[in-house]
Amino acid sequence: METSTEGTTRPDSSPAAPESPAESPADTVVVTGTPAAPLASLSPSRASDFMQCPLLYRFRVIDRLPEKPSEAATRGTLVHAVLERLFDAPAADRTVPRAKSLIPGQWDRLRESRPDVAELFADDPEGERLARWLTQAESLVERWFTLEDPSRLEPAERELFVEAELESGLRLRGIIDRVDVAPTGEVRIVDYKTGKAPRPEYAEGALFQMKFYALVVWRLKKVIPRRLQLVYLGSGDVLTYDPVLADLERVERKLLALWEAIRLATETGDWRPRPTKLCGWCDHQEHCPEFGGTPPPYPLPLRAPESGGAEQGRMGPD
Repeated sequence: METSTEGTTRPDSSPAAPESPAESPADTVVVTGTPAAPLASLSPSRASDFMQCPLLYRFRVIDRLPEKPSEAATRGTLVHAVLERLFDAPAADRTVPRAKSLIPGQWDRLRESRPDVAELFADDPEGERLARWLTQAESLVERWFTLEDPSRLEPAERELFVEAELESGLRLRGIIDRVDVAPTGEVRIVDYKTGKAPRPEYAEGALFQMKFYALVVWRLKKVIPRRLQLVYLGSGDVLTYDPVLADLERVERKLLALWEAIRLATETGDWRPRPTKLCGWCDHQEHCPEFGGTPPPYPLPLRAPESGGAEQGRMGPD
C-alpha cells in the first residue's frame, strides 16, 4: 500500500473498506491565495476516493480538510514499517522475535515524524490501551510469518515509488509495498493489508489498486507483472491475481474516464455525495449535505456545466 501518513475513517473490520493511504504532496491541490487547478496526476487512493464518493475526493484533495489519525490506520503504518525494515537483516535473522523487537523503535520513529499520532493515546495515562494496541500489532506481524517466509524472499524493491505518464498526459503514481523478481525475470507485486480479506463480492474492488500498480509497471517497464498478491494480515488470507494485457488496458480506460469526470467536477464544482455504509466512518460529516452539513466555500474558479451533459461526480464499477 502507499504508506499511510494520514488518518482514515474506516477501521480494519469494515468489509468493503480498503485502507486509506496518503499521497505525495503533488497528488493534492494546494489552495493558496490564488485558486489552483489540480495537477494531472492520480493515485489508487484518490481514484478510490472519487469512485466511493466524489465529495470525499473534494474534501481530501481540494479542500484538504484535516482528518484525525485512527488506531487502525496508524497500526497499519507501524506494521508496514516493521515488515519493510525486517528485510534489512540477513535472511537467517528474519525471525518472529526479531520482527517483534522492531516494533518499539518503529513506533518511536512514527511518533517523531507524526506527532499527531501520540494524541491517539492521550487519554491513556496508564498505557493500558497503548499496550493492547502494540500487542495487536505484534499479532499481525507474527501472522505474516504463517503466510510468507521472509528468509526465502529477497525483494527487488520495498516501498517503491512509481510514476508513469499516459499518452493523455495523466500521470499515475503510487507506492508499492514490495516487488519480487524471479530469476526468470517474472515480476510479482505484493501489498500488505492489516485488515481482513474482503468478501468475494468485494474482491474486484480490492484488486483495483493492484491492477493500477500493474498498469504503471507495464507503462514504465513494458513488462506485465506475472502476479498481483494481497496479503491480509487481519484474517490470514492471501489473494492473488495474474493479470493479462486486456486487464491493464481496461484499467487504463477506466482511469481516463475517471479523470475526465474529476476534471469536469473540478471545473463545475459539482461534487455530489454518494451515500454508502462507509459514510458512518467518515470524518467529514459536519461538512456533508447528507448529514445536514455545508461544504466549505469552493476555492476554485467555476464554469457553467454544458447543457445535456452527463451527470457529473459519479463513477460506477467496471
